[in-house]
Amino acid sequence: MNAHDFEALLVPPETSVLQAMARLDATAQGVLLVVDAARRLLRTVTDGDLRRATLAGSAGDAPLGALPAQPPRSVGVEASLQDVVQCMDAHRIDHVPVLDAAGRVLDLVTRRELTRRVHLSSPHLGDDEAALVREAFDSNWIAPLGPHVDAFERELAARVGVAHAAATSSGTAALHLGLRLLGVGPGDCVLCSSLTFVASANPIRQLGATPVFVDSEPHGWSMSPRALRAALLQLRHEGVRPKAALVVNLYGQSALMHELLPLLDEAGVPLLEDAAESLGASLHGRASGSFGRLGVFSFNGNKIITTSGGGMLVGDDADLIAHARKLSTQAREPARHYEHVEDGYNYRLSNVLAGIGRGQLRVLQQRVERRREIFAHYARALRDVPGLRWMHEPQGHHATRWLSAFTLDLPQPRQRRDALLDFLERHNIEARPVWKPMHLQPLYAASRYFPHAPGEDVARALFEGGVCLPSGSNMDAPQLERVAELVLRGLRAAADAA
Repeated sequence: MNAHDFEALLVPPETSVLQAMARLDATAQGVLLVVDAARRLLRTVTDGDLRRATLAGSAGDAPLGALPAQPPRSVGVEASLQDVVQCMDAHRIDHVPVLDAAGRVLDLVTRRELTRRVHLSSPHLGDDEAALVREAFDSNWIAPLGPHVDAFERELAARVGVAHAAATSSGTAALHLGLRLLGVGPGDCVLCSSLTFVASANPIRQLGATPVFVDSEPHGWSMSPRALRAALLQLRHEGVRPKAALVVNLYGQSALMHELLPLLDEAGVPLLEDAAESLGASLHGRASGSFGRLGVFSFNGNKIITTSGGGMLVGDDADLIAHARKLSTQAREPARHYEHVEDGYNYRLSNVLAGIGRGQLRVLQQRVERRREIFAHYARALRDVPGLRWMHEPQGHHATRWLSAFTLDLPQPRQRRDALLDFLERHNIEARPVWKPMHLQPLYAASRYFPHAPGEDVARALFEGGVCLPSGSNMDAPQLERVAELVLRGLRAAADAA
């Protein structure tokens, strides 16, 4: 139901019974909302109400305001999806109006639309994955390691354009291994993108090192070269050389590697590229994940391809990747007995999950194309919304649009963002804020942070007004159209409530 269709449900109390019957037929929602001149809800009217009024002797020209009083069942703007469902069940109704504090109608939730949730980014599996998993079962290669793991590593390395890859149990495990292989340990300093998921930063802390967070640039939202330059200069002045830099490719788009890498190379700081969200993206024709000394991918259930849980560490240094494989299997030495010289981890991917990954990798390009189509649809549908600014795709970049993300450059952006998210959730649509930056997290409140410019905290502003919309490649056309229409309605309701 778009904004026009919603407005068609609002009728004044002077509307006659016959006019209401015609409007119910035309709108096909099964309910009308009787409102006064200020849009305050007076009552709801259904087909059943009109039939009962007719049987009771009401004339066709009788106004709706003259029908027997019936207090409307409604919820406030603070109501959750659960509150809406409870209201429907308690009163045996299929339509629940949403009112602001003054009793004005802002929204209508129908039971019909709650039957199928629209997820932010759900797994999208096909026939190849099932066949490869059956092959793993038939060959009894169930435990970690096996032919699917070996093949998945080769195939992904070839797709990314690197020489070697080691499959891991998660993207976080791959990050942990990557930092350790670069020599990060207690007392070291590691530069890290602030606008990211906490899994990027936690391995730094867990290795006993100190994260120093770097702001985003305002257009593509990745690590700001300007802020990175300031951080490197200040640390050099203090006699500190970072052990590594962990740069995040955000929401399916490569960071500005052509600007960041020269700064890191000049300072002698190796790059660990967190490409967890950007498999399939490229910058000037070069694959995301191939720019760093090491790169990391994630195959979590919400990623562009999935193994349900898993990751990959990639790079061109054969010795580093071989060491990663050793560390990921409890650092066992090549002896007949269990011999250990260094501590290791249980970080290897299972053969079953690698089979899923191989099938997913075969359709990576289709998944990327579909997500870009979803973004293009949103961009067209929301092009006239004032203050809505999409995450920019700079020239030379080919993003996957893993998540379609925008910010609201409006007064009170966080209040409007939360109002929109609450609105979508009431309609059973999952949307999320942009990542809360690490330098704003209580866990890292004492950490150093270098903003994009003095007095310009870009990551904070992106979080305050940032929204990620459902972007799964398995969304169908009606779902996509519905989400776009509800975003438009939700933004209008947020503006009315502000």
